[in-house]
Amino acid sequence: QVQLVESGGGLVQAGGSLRLSCAASGLTFSSYTMGWFRQAPGKEREFVGYIRRSGGNTYYADSVKGRFTMSRDNAKTTVYLQMNSLKPEDTSVYYCAARNGASLTSGRPDYWGQGTQVTVSS
Repeated sequence: QVQLVESGGGLVQAGGSLRLSCAASGLTFSSYTMGWFRQAPGKEREFVGYIRRSGGNTYYADSVKGRFTMSRDNAKTTVYLQMNSLKPEDTSVYYCAARNGASLTSGRPDYWGQGTQVTVSS
């Protein structure tokens, strides 16, 4: 049974930082591209970024580029999302995702986490 468990969400002031973690189990972690999506109230889920299997390549949505950084530890089967210079518009539920493919934007993820709330106050 595959599980993706996010943690690290919370309330932060604008300009602050948070680090999300996603612990994966039940899958061959190093074979999966890992990434993050987010969904704000009343809006569609949107892509945030992904990191390829080896961790050598990362891709980000324009809205977070330069502020968010992804990393992964294949030994710990965990992926991280470091979020800096947070803005109120970053307020969303953040979802971890996994796909057995080269990217998270060329096809639907195979697995999703349950989500973690990030709220940025102005």
